[in-house]
Amino acid sequence: MTDFAGRTAWVTGAGQGIGRAVADLFHARGATVVAFDRHWHDSGERPYRAVTLDIADADAVAGACEALFAEGTRIDVLANVAGILRMGPVEATTDADWRDSFAVNVAGPFHMMRAVIPAFKSGGNGGAIVSVSSNAAHVPRIGMAAYGASKAALTSLTMTVGLELAPYGVRCNVVSPGSTDTPMQRALWSGPDGAAQTIQGNPGQHKLGIPLGKLATPRDVAETVVFLASPAAGHITLADLLVDGGATLGR
Repeated sequence: MTDFAGRTAWVTGAGQGIGRAVADLFHARGATVVAFDRHWHDSGERPYRAVTLDIADADAVAGACEALFAEGTRIDVLANVAGILRMGPVEATTDADWRDSFAVNVAGPFHMMRAVIPAFKSGGNGGAIVSVSSNAAHVPRIGMAAYGASKAALTSLTMTVGLELAPYGVRCNVVSPGSTDTPMQRALWSGPDGAAQTIQGNPGQHKLGIPLGKLATPRDVAETVVFLASPAAGHITLADLLVDGGATLGR
């Protein structure tokens, strides 16, 4: 039920972290993968197609998608994984921080979905869109105004697209990870005990710890994305699945 042989998955933010894990797992499950990122963080060969693309650039997205469809590339799954994090209290958040957060975390997925929706509608085979949001869209986080607001907007956008595509059999769902062992997460740590502190939580910042006692791995999140894109989740749409070890108490 999670075999993607004969199907094509497009994955944004595939250069590293969760996006890389999602692209790798789709490939391992038999999919033809088209992977997008603005910067490729290694020069090694990948077993799937890597496309350099800034999803915040509407014209670039439209052109790239048009070119892919013109050469006969199909799409069965779109995984919106690309995202950025800008930290700081509201009064210290710059216009650029706010603008960049929404450009990548919301406008980027909007550009991608707008470009591929006609193909999903005309395909006649259903399909799936999965957006990686965040548990920060469920509960407030000190210093994460731009990130949390942009991820909440992404969640709402994906649900709206899900309503519009439901008549065509296209399922749209959201995965909301918590703290995950990625370069983005590690950049927040101030010392070697960063992981332990994250797991423990910080009552002074109204941040609960992680009941399962561990960080998520990129593979944990990727498995959830692939499941929601698969026939095993064939009657699931408009769902927002938390993958945070219980950190938001299921909210």
